[in-house]
Amino acid sequence: MKLNIYEHARDIFLDTLNVDDYLELDRRSDIYGYLKNSTTKPLKIILLYGKPGTGKSMLLLKLYQDLLSTQKVHLYQTPILDENEFFKTIAQDLYEMNYNNELNFTQFMKVVENKNPQENKIPLILLDEAQLYSSSLMEKIRLLADTRKVKFIIALHKTQKEDIIAKEHFQTRIWESIQLENASTSELKIYIQKKLMKANFLDIASMFSSKSVNLIHKFTDGNYRNTNKLLYTLFDIYDYYDKNAPSKIKKGKVLNDIIEMSAIQTGFINA
Repeated sequence: MKLNIYEHARDIFLDTLNVDDYLELDRRSDIYGYLKNSTTKPLKIILLYGKPGTGKSMLLLKLYQDLLSTQKVHLYQTPILDENEFFKTIAQDLYEMNYNNELNFTQFMKVVENKNPQENKIPLILLDEAQLYSSSLMEKIRLLADTRKVKFIIALHKTQKEDIIAKEHFQTRIWESIQLENASTSELKIYIQKKLMKANFLDIASMFSSKSVNLIHKFTDGNYRNTNKLLYTLFDIYDYYDKNAPSKIKKGKVLNDIIEMSAIQTGFINA
């Protein structure tokens, strides 16, 4: 069955991670440029942190795609929590070394120490959701970075679990610390409209006035993931009315009532 315009608009805001969905927004583009430039420095560790839904995973994915053709880079989107499997996976990815049996940290350090990559050939490891790693494994990652034969970008949620990151012996090894924040109302409007315009939904993009975006921002606090969730629901409601009660929706304008209905359905309002 053919999807109508509201169903298509709804699916634009599915909570998926695809580098093709990356949008050039002023502040985020500045942060990305800064992050990419930092990878050329003699770093040990870059820390990328922020609340869930601020775009950390998307920045890591874009960085991975952009660097893939010019240097050895590996992205681990899902944490490998077992230490033995963590080191075996890295040994395979970085050095094409297969281990059927256990590979502990001491053994892996001997492998790393025997490698002598050129400065511009040092492999880069991107770790997403790093707040899930144990303190013990984070300590070992720090020691790996100390060899200067492996670089790390570590992305994690800004939570109480940052204690291991904040410790002096770890903090001194971080070359850059980059924090991502929620969007302002003006940034959120650009984000919504750019996502829709990228899919050639120019008329729907124009439906979002500053007032309607301010209301959306009130409920989502400018968090990209929460905004996607709310707008997915909003267009689902528009689709229902368009098919069953078209007189209840107004063409060319996002109604505050439907924004509020969406906020109730998604739990941003306790009704």
